[in-house]
Amino acid sequence: MTIGATRDLDRAGVGVRVGTPRTLDDVLERGTRRLLELQRPGGWWAGELESNVTITAQHLFFLEFLQLRDVETTTRVQAELLARQRSDGLWSIFEGGDPDLNATVEAYTALRLAGLPAAAPELASAQQFCLEAGGIGATRAFTRIWLSLLGMWSWDEVPQLPAELALLPPSAPVSLYSFACWARQTIMPLAVVMHYRPVRHIAPERAASELDIGIADVPQQGVWWQLDGLLRRYARAPFKPGRERALGVAEQWIIDRQEIDGSWGGIQPPWVWSAIALVCRGHGPDSPYVQKALRGWSRFLVDENDRRRPEACQSPVWDTALAVLGLRAAEVEPDHPALVRAGEWLVGEEVRARGDWALRLPGAAPGGWAFEYDNDLYPDVDDAAVVGLALEELELGEAAVERACDWIAAMQSEGGGWGAFDVDNDAEWLYNIPFCDFGAVTDPPTVDVSAHAIELLAGKPKYADNVSEGVAFMLGEQEHDGSWFGRWGVNYIYGMGAALPALEAVETDIHDAAVQRAVDWLASRQNPDGGFGEDARSYGSLEDSQDWHGRGESTPSQTAWALMALVSAGAAGSEIAVRAADWLSATQRDDGDWDEELFTGTGFPGDFIIRYHLYRIVWPMIALGRYRAARTSY
Repeated sequence: MTIGATRDLDRAGVGVRVGTPRTLDDVLERGTRRLLELQRPGGWWAGELESNVTITAQHLFFLEFLQLRDVETTTRVQAELLARQRSDGLWSIFEGGDPDLNATVEAYTALRLAGLPAAAPELASAQQFCLEAGGIGATRAFTRIWLSLLGMWSWDEVPQLPAELALLPPSAPVSLYSFACWARQTIMPLAVVMHYRPVRHIAPERAASELDIGIADVPQQGVWWQLDGLLRRYARAPFKPGRERALGVAEQWIIDRQEIDGSWGGIQPPWVWSAIALVCRGHGPDSPYVQKALRGWSRFLVDENDRRRPEACQSPVWDTALAVLGLRAAEVEPDHPALVRAGEWLVGEEVRARGDWALRLPGAAPGGWAFEYDNDLYPDVDDAAVVGLALEELELGEAAVERACDWIAAMQSEGGGWGAFDVDNDAEWLYNIPFCDFGAVTDPPTVDVSAHAIELLAGKPKYADNVSEGVAFMLGEQEHDGSWFGRWGVNYIYGMGAALPALEAVETDIHDAAVQRAVDWLASRQNPDGGFGEDARSYGSLEDSQDWHGRGESTPSQTAWALMALVSAGAAGSEIAVRAADWLSATQRDDGDWDEELFTGTGFPGDFIIRYHLYRIVWPMIALGRYRAARTSY
């Protein structure tokens, strides 16, 4: 089969000339070679997980507070921030996105800290934008907390987090465990920091004081703002019964959750704030916990030419499972040495420890996999399911996969769906708390995670009830137009790429109304070039985002998700699928890889969008491999 006609394409603003038609076999062979080249010697795959300039700016703030900022780091971070500046002099939170006030304030402040004067031409547009938008006072709580740490904002003007949260049991109406794992791990150290209110004053000529035009004029009404006011007064009170005990409990809570690699949950926010909290509690540079945290954090730094940026987290387990699925879809034999090494590495990464998830499931045995190398306290359903699927392809780790299936079944939420890290973590009222303005703070069941769980559990009689309830949840979440919302990937196209393979796994009739509506929706979203794309602005409010649902510049990963969905819906022979496969073939590089500059991964919908550097190849390999298998079976 020959696909990939000669054409001129424009990807990420770069004209690409493709002049040689390639057979599908050629495309998969090239992709296979490239993926095998990218495997690490230890058997795993790990592409960069790229986030946005706020993480880079905060790296400089973090080092400044610890008095570890050096000239090389400052110079490299400055170069990175300037390289990420939009053509209008502002910053966004994803490639091609709209200007973002928080990102612009933080990048601007980091550049001022690095030595650029307020009158620098590179900062002129950003300064004007920030002032017109309300300055520091109009930013999210997270941004204001960082600037309070550096003496550029008052601790009195950030929402309160009492350290007494550490004393509330998980069964309380509100406790640390009401929040998602990533939020609770950040909230606990921040509550400690906000008790001490530390300030590392920087030189006036390096402070972005020009952005402070006072407190933003926003409504502060309702019971939660009243409670915040009471907590503010309590914070100023000379006598706080229980506070010292709470601080001690919080400190031990933080220490107990430090991972082997020095991180907390393997992600930036709890990592840096836990280190700062320990410093506030008297842990000096010789503290084993602080030293371990800093050594681990250094491994998350990415140097590119003269630039430096940190990864917010790393994804080796996820990347490896997807690479295995891609190679198997390309018909690489399961006993290939590279796949054997990958499978053995994945089996060795199985999580057998009990983490915070077990507080709500005391009778459930541990199992499954985490996202990163060493965050063993926080396995997640998505990784457990996808790694399980990969190991089944390799016929390895049967006992580990069975334990993962048992754990996934136990993690099913009441409504039949699955969240990522916790069960029944869906308290929407938490978003009314003034502090919770920075993104997702709960971990409710989602279609994409549930679909992956269903794929793994399908066909196993032991889990028939779990699968039935999961499918009912997933079908109930289908939008009226036939699409599914994507929580961990951008966005509705990602939801489709997860949901339809799950329906195929449970042998749903391809003529089923839900399947046909989904195919019709995909047909209505295909770009003229044959590819698929979706802008992350689809995560906005309904009136602002509807035009972006399933729409955007074609990308390899999103085109692959659409093709996977079409194949699972029995539409591999459709013109839609052929054109999607044709686009993927035509845009493949000569080395077997693809180019993808746009961000198609999701941390927090609408607030934290990420770019997995391996998505551009692993998903096309999975999709094209399944497409070839479906076409040759006709």
